[in-house]
Parts: sequence; C-alpha cells; structure tokens
Amino acid sequence: MDSSSHQIFIHDEDTVESEDAFIGFIDYARSMIWSEEKHDLNGEGEEEDNRRGPSWSWIVYRILKTCTAYSSGVTSAILLSDLFQAWNEQHRPGTSKRRLECMSHLKKKHRRTRLPNTVTIDSIYEKNFLSINSILEAVVVNVFILPGTNIYMLNLGDFWSCSTIDLYLHRRYYDFVDPDHGILKKGREIFLTGCCLRTAMEGSGHPRLLPTEYLLILLDEDEDEDAMLLGAQFCSDSFSSISLDAVKMGASYSFYARIESIGLLEIHGKFGCLQRKQIILIDNDGVKLKFLLWGEQVVLANLFSVGSMLALDRPFISNIIDSETEISEEICLEYGSATQLYLVPFIQHEEQVLVASTQNRCQGSRMLNALGESQGLKVSQVKLLCDSQGSIDFSNYPFRSFVVDLHDKMTGVSLYGVVTNIFHETNTEETVFSVTIEDTTGAVVAKLHFRQSWSLGRLNLGHTIYISGLTCFMTKQKLLEVSWFEKDVGVSLVNLSCLPALLNSSCLHKLSLLSDLSSQTNMTHICSVRLDQIEYHHVNSRFSHAPCGQFVNENSDGFMACSFCHCTCDDEVIRTFHLKLTVADESTRVFAWCTGQTAAELLQISPDEFYGLPVDEQAMYLYTLENERFTVAIVYCKRQSDGSDGFNRVNDSAMWEIARAQKCELNFVT
Repeated sequence: MDSSSHQIFIHDEDTVESEDAFIGFIDYARSMIWSEEKHDLNGEGEEEDNRRGPSWSWIVYRILKTCTAYSSGVTSAILLSDLFQAWNEQHRPGTSKRRLECMSHLKKKHRRTRLPNTVTIDSIYEKNFLSINSILEAVVVNVFILPGTNIYMLNLGDFWSCSTIDLYLHRRYYDFVDPDHGILKKGREIFLTGCCLRTAMEGSGHPRLLPTEYLLILLDEDEDEDAMLLGAQFCSDSFSSISLDAVKMGASYSFYARIESIGLLEIHGKFGCLQRKQIILIDNDGVKLKFLLWGEQVVLANLFSVGSMLALDRPFISNIIDSETEISEEICLEYGSATQLYLVPFIQHEEQVLVASTQNRCQGSRMLNALGESQGLKVSQVKLLCDSQGSIDFSNYPFRSFVVDLHDKMTGVSLYGVVTNIFHETNTEETVFSVTIEDTTGAVVAKLHFRQSWSLGRLNLGHTIYISGLTCFMTKQKLLEVSWFEKDVGVSLVNLSCLPALLNSSCLHKLSLLSDLSSQTNMTHICSVRLDQIEYHHVNSRFSHAPCGQFVNENSDGFMACSFCHCTCDDEVIRTFHLKLTVADESTRVFAWCTGQTAAELLQISPDEFYGLPVDEQAMYLYTLENERFTVAIVYCKRQSDGSDGFNRVNDSAMWEIARAQKCELNFVT
C-alpha cells in the first residue's frame, strides 16, 4: 500500500474506543445476537458455514434506522428487540423441522446474493401487507387447479420462512404448468415482483397473491433438464443474426446473454410521465444490445443482477427512434406480450479473507465469549463474496473496518469516523465532494459522487459520521482511491453528531465533562451544560443554503452564492442564526459556536421572532437565558485548511461547535 494513501496516527485505541458508548453498544448487541446464533446452531445441528451472525455494518445500519425513526430517544430494549426481529425476519432460515422437503437439496446450493427489497413469506403474514415493489425469491411447492375452476395456483415457499403462500398464476404462464412437459413444477425456483396481496376474508380463507406477469423462472446450468432447454432453444440465435426484414415477416428470436449493466430510472414522454429502464446485454460473441423496459415493466429490473445470464424467448425487436430525425439503425429489445424470461443468477464465489490485526485488538472480550473458545481460534479468517473482477464484498464483514485496513479491490466497505476536511471538486462534470474521514488508525479521502447536488444535509468539520457502500481500488499511480456513489444500492451516510436520538438515549452516549474535551480526541462529546454567557454582539443573523446548511454570500450581481456547493441558490436560502456563546459545567467553561436548528434550540426562538423584537428587548431576552440547562453534542472543529473547502471562516475564535442541543426538561430514555 502506497504510503501517501493513508496518514497513519498513533493513538491509544482502547482508551478512545472505550469512551465511545455508541461503539460499545454495537459490540454488546453483536455479542447478544452471536450468542443466540451459537445457541441455535447447537440446538438444530446446522452447518456453521450456513449460519452466520450479522455483520458489524448491518447492526450499525439497523440501530441508526431506529434512531432516525425515534428522535425522542430509544432504549437498549427497543434496539435489541428491533435487531433480533430484523435478523430473524431477513437472515435466518426457517425452523429445520418445518423446512419443506422439496427445498432441502436447493438450500445446499443457495449461495447467491439476496436481492434488494426481498421479503419473506412469514413477514407477509405478520404484516398482512405487500408492497408492489417487493420481491419474492420463492420455490414452487405445489401446482394445483382451484376446485371448480380452470384457474392454476402455485403454492410457494422460501428459504427463510416456515409458511407457504398461494399465488394465482398469470395466464401468460399457463403453458409452463403442463403436467408432462411444464417447467413450472415442484422444486422450481422463481423470482416475482409487482404482486398484490388479497387479504383473507373475515372468518374464512387465507391471504393469497394476485396474478403478476413479472415473474422470472430460474434455471441451473448444472441440471440436465435446464441445460437441454438452454441448448435447444437459446443457443442458435445471436444479436448479430437479427434481421429487421425477417422480423417484419414475423420471425422470432431467442437469445442468451449476460447482463452487463442496469441503468437508472429514466423519465420520458411529453409530460414526463413515461418511465424507462435500460439494461445492457452482451452475448457470447461479445455483441452488446439494449433491452428496454417501459412503464410498469421497470419493476422487472429489480429481479436482475449484473453478471446473471438472461434467456429471452421472443423479445419484441425494434429500432431506437431518434427524437430529432425519427430514424435510427440501432436495434433494441423490448419486453413484449409474447416474451418469456428465464434467469441463470450470478453466483458470487467466496474467498478466504484474513482478519485484520485491528480486529484482534478491537473486537472485545464480549465478542470472543459469544463466539466461544473454539470459534475464537477460527476468527483469523472469514469467507466473503468475490465478484468476477476479483473485488471482495465487505458488506457482510463481521467486524468493523478501520482506515488502516483499506486496500485494493474492496467493495461494500463501512467506516465510522470524524470528518476533518470537505471540499467540492471543480475539475469534473460530475458532482463530486472529497471528504476526509479520520478514525483511530488514520485518515483517508473518500470521493462522494452525487446524482445531482449535495443531498446529505449539514455536515461540518469534526462531525462523527457512519458511511457505508465505499469502494476501494488502486489507481495507475499506485494510489488508493476510495469512492462512494449515491446511486448505488445500500449506500448511506449518517451524521451522528446531529442525530437527536443520540442525545436522548443514555444507552448510546456517555456524558463527558467539559474539562475532558481535547483537540486530540476525534469524537463527538455529549455534555450536560448550562448557558453561562451570551453576548449580544455574538448573536448574528446569516443566510444559509438549505440543502447543505452552509452560509451563503451575496455576489456583485445581487445573487446569493454557496461557496461550498459552488452554485447560486436564491431559491434555496433560509435565514438562520450564527451564534457564539459560553457554556459551563461544574468542571470548566468553553467558548463555542453553533448555527441553524441548534442555535434556535439554544436561544428557544426563531431568527424572525428574535429580530422582530426591539433592540433592548433582544438584550434582555438573552440575559434571561443564562443558566438554562441543555444536553449538547460538541465537536472540535478547528482544522487545518488551505481554504479550498468552501467553508466560511467566521469561527476562528471558537474551536468547538455545538452540533446538536436538547433542553434538559426532556428526560433521557434509559
């Protein structure tokens, strides 16, 4: 690893981490779930490779999701209950005793990555609800005709549920349920989406799934029957063999191609009401072709994954029409009324990954106790999924990743650290911000790629963040580049320093004295303080850019400009406070600054209301606030900078920022 990729620091990691109650609770929650997993393994006799505890990043994501939903605070019981329920619902197989016989042999081969938005049959019954965008990865348990009708039904199960559910089969698939030659039969795996739930009538019946035409039949090239189908039906045609003249004469084609990319949702039509998704396919000859989905069909793309093989029987073949000339020679495929789709899912291989030395120091005794002595000896390496390019997916890495652990060909990486610099890159047509993230092992620059503009709210120097979905690769200059793309599935960035629930949940923070604050400790401190002094000349009104929360300046042409986002922003400007004040506790006093909602919370008045008062009443009002008590999140914001980050340097006299504040009348949730 190139020495210029990371800046390495020497800190007492155990001391720093022990002060962070949020990290402590994550380790505690992991140990509880892993202990339960170990107990279940002993009870059911499952192979340990098939039963893994949750990853570190999964637990952090679930905790932060709950904290966002309950800003007034959470308890350890609420968090643990949510974690156990989510883990049982999304990641555990059904009870072995009730596992269906037709799935037992499939379970051993089931190594593919679960699709986003996948729901379980058990969760459908529990919630009595199914979203139109939800995905079912199901296995056909039985095919039958509804008594007294000619309506075909599929009884479906999945790998994670104890229950099964019936589906009214869409008539476009009736040819596939022929008792002698049909491919939709017991033991066949399918993907389906676009389903609606018919809930049970009161006093009788069971919930059932209404027909959906968005169904993919899964094939296995290692099975003789599927291999024969692919060879007989899909290997004679290629993209280069398409003849538009033959198509006009009624000729049909069947193709077998790999999914190379899945485009973003596009909006077309005169009134912007027509949706489209573009999938790039590449056949065995290396020829690429576009497969377009229109309107309601776009939900089909949720069933696809890059690298999977798609078998298209009788796709609609058309020309891509140019909006100006209305003629084009480019051929594309579409999902027509006679089209049938089969999928051979991409199976990611697993690779043994050595556990970084940082994990041996930081995983904690609780985790080792949960794994058990015999498991503790195996913690030196773990199995992670690896794609065809050799990149390893760390989204299921059981431990926390540190900056010093980053290396080439890593995806799905999560980091927890402090922001020490941010600036907007101007040498690119894309919207890219470079954010320096620092933890106890070092600092790294992550390039954040946004769809259009900054969309993460206010983020300042010294703030503690959790970021997931990072990708690491080595450039031609042998430098490590870390990237994050807003459009990718499963990415997130949460600013913990501005999270209200962090202040209101005693299980997630440890109160610090103001005398404990140190510029050498990179973390968000939670302190109980009183307002010691607010000078009238330290209360100012400023305008800020709503999406990023940074102050704006007025240009010579009269327009407001945000130097952070590098844009004019007259339509997105809000009035806010810029406040400097002294806070105190029993140990010392600290001079700090704040802005936005935090300043309004401390002053308990909006800028418009405050400046609507006469000047003498404004001064009197500030005097009445002295000795009011607050719980605050305070961060060290004094950083070295060359001025390229776009922050307005108006706080040079205050090294500390109050990122969030909560009046103390509200009791902590314990």
